[in-house]
Amino acid sequence: MKKEYDFTKSRPNPYAKKLRRQITIRLDDDVIDYFKTQATKTGMPYQNLINLYLADCMINKKTLSMSWN
Repeated sequence: MKKEYDFTKSRPNPYAKKLRRQITIRLDDDVIDYFKTQATKTGMPYQNLINLYLADCMINKKTLSMSWN
């Protein structure tokens, strides 16, 4: 290992904006089970499916409409 490295010709990571941030979120068991079942069918991790679903909501500007009748 070198004592010093030269970073003068370095450039920013072009993928840094696409990095994911780990958070804690509380979801109901049946919601997790649903996405895990979908994950088994698609072969994709359930966390990725949840992220894709939420990203789709964001892209399509879906808004939540609830009625507490």
